[in-house]
Amino acid sequence: MSNFQLITDSACDLGLDYLKSINVKSVSLTLKFDGEDLELKNDDIDPKEFYDKMRAGGTAKTAAVNVDGFKKVFEETLKEGKDILHLGFSSGLSTTYNSARLAAEELSESYPDRKIITLDSLAASAGFGMLVYLVAQKRDEGATLEEAAEYAKATIPNLVHWFTVDDLVYLKRGGRVSPAVAFVGGLLGIKPVMHVDDEGHLIKVTTARGRSAAIKALADKFGETALDNTKGPVMICHGDCEEDAKKLSDIIETTYGVKTDMTVFTGPVIGAHSGPGTLALFYLGKER
Repeated sequence: MSNFQLITDSACDLGLDYLKSINVKSVSLTLKFDGEDLELKNDDIDPKEFYDKMRAGGTAKTAAVNVDGFKKVFEETLKEGKDILHLGFSSGLSTTYNSARLAAEELSESYPDRKIITLDSLAASAGFGMLVYLVAQKRDEGATLEEAAEYAKATIPNLVHWFTVDDLVYLKRGGRVSPAVAFVGGLLGIKPVMHVDDEGHLIKVTTARGRSAAIKALADKFGETALDNTKGPVMICHGDCEEDAKKLSDIIETTYGVKTDMTVFTGPVIGAHSGPGTLALFYLGKER
């Protein structure tokens, strides 16, 4: 039995049921569609329903987890007599990690005999999820709190994110690309190929002409930059474009002999900013 509890948040896109199955607690970011009062957690809405709503013109605003949200889950765990290792959504994309850090600082005074370690993954979606997945494996192999935390720290700089989107309008809304770039890209069928940098920020690296070229570009990046392109872990997430996700997985398996460990939906909180048709590839690389 582990001497600590692993805690994360819903931006890891592994889904609540899977996280429960590997004994990881999660705190959820939330979202609201414009014109609606209903606040939704990531697992409150079916991903296909969410993306259909976006395709119909719906726009959603997301909200980070606040300090009280983390204090509640952290304190429940501390009262059980367990220490905590928290892995958080990139501080370059959300204030969620900072809320967890502040909650840990406050609770440390009330529970001086317990340890709380909070780590900024500097990662998002299933790239962040891959870290949770790998650290959970280390825990199950018998790693202590400190050993698991050191492993996570050593792994974070090698979490590689590459992704593309089907429609630039969603990145335009979030200020990731200019209106002019979005307009021209839409006319010419130009797809951005983007990644998350060392500080956990989203940046555009290159472009591809058409969807098939963008998918191949993602697979090529794996071959060029993976720590070892003959083995995983490899994770893929998608904004309701399962056929494209399978195509990417098949290219990597055919070209490099590497099977995808997990394919998941890009959750609503992340998908609200990237849109339907988002396709992302995650693996361990020589550098970010």
